[in-house]
Amino acid sequence: MNIEISSQKNYNELIVQIGSLLALGREKAAYSINTILVQTYWEIGRYIVEFEQNGNEKAEYGTQLFERLSRDLTTTYGKGFGRSNLLYMRKLYLTFPKSGTVSHKLTWSHYYEILKSDSELEISFYVKQTEKEKWSVRELKRQMKSMLFHRLALSTDKEGVLRLASNGHEVEQPEDLIKDSFVLEFLNIPEQHHYLESDLEEKLISNLQQFLLELGKGFAFIGRQYRMSIGGKHFKVDLLFYHRILKCFVLIDLKRGEIDHQDIGQMNLYLNYFKKEEATEGDNEPVGIILGAYKNHILVEYATESITNKILLAKYQLYLPNKTQLEKALNKIIEEE
Repeated sequence: MNIEISSQKNYNELIVQIGSLLALGREKAAYSINTILVQTYWEIGRYIVEFEQNGNEKAEYGTQLFERLSRDLTTTYGKGFGRSNLLYMRKLYLTFPKSGTVSHKLTWSHYYEILKSDSELEISFYVKQTEKEKWSVRELKRQMKSMLFHRLALSTDKEGVLRLASNGHEVEQPEDLIKDSFVLEFLNIPEQHHYLESDLEEKLISNLQQFLLELGKGFAFIGRQYRMSIGGKHFKVDLLFYHRILKCFVLIDLKRGEIDHQDIGQMNLYLNYFKKEEATEGDNEPVGIILGAYKNHILVEYATESITNKILLAKYQLYLPNKTQLEKALNKIIEEE
């Protein structure tokens, strides 16, 4: 039996409404399932720890107990009880002994990755940051591999490190945009390979999603080679963004080699132009970031001394950082009185 549809528009709206309701329902169902799963694994971890304590089984930790437990649980209940999974369930409970401190916004797969760290500060940071940024497991793994916590922490002091661990990364001022240093390993440019600044820009645009992940929350891409006409001459800034949290334009210039005083002077010119010609009511003053392979600290100090515009200089590297070196540097900050 055919049903006459009086209005195709109304019918289409009905389809959209039903689709939205289904999507919301599925999202709530997935959230509920995840909450139950994480809570269940936390309880399993508690049972294991209590068994160890009551039965003095610590000598078997990592050997007989977990191998036997994995085998018997898998035989009885099926997949999901591998030895490593059980070890991380145990660690989940030991790390968050109060169930209320376990975030149910993260999946078990998130916790599985985060708990690979042995640092309480690092674990706390990645839990908070994953919540804030809504990272997928893949994005989380990339940020941990690139040592994001360490790179952010090295730009602050001991108090800042502790705040970073407890609250995650909070962008409140332009300086918070900088990491030490930016890691662009996703461009797959060999370290010793000769490349032009235009090549670097092209690859960043081709990998814009990953570049935005590296830049951090709040960046909205506007365009590349943004043109400015100043005094009858034409200039172009490599990359232009708008930062939703700081409410300002962010100009990024790319330098293949060392950042020098001419780069700083040029960025100062761009920022003056943006303040007068591009910013609108409600915008804060623009921020300039010069991203280079390295910088001369003494030259930079003199070149930026009398500049009132916010110009930030940052390094980038084309390979993943050395974990041992970063941990050593971070421990030095934490241990300082």
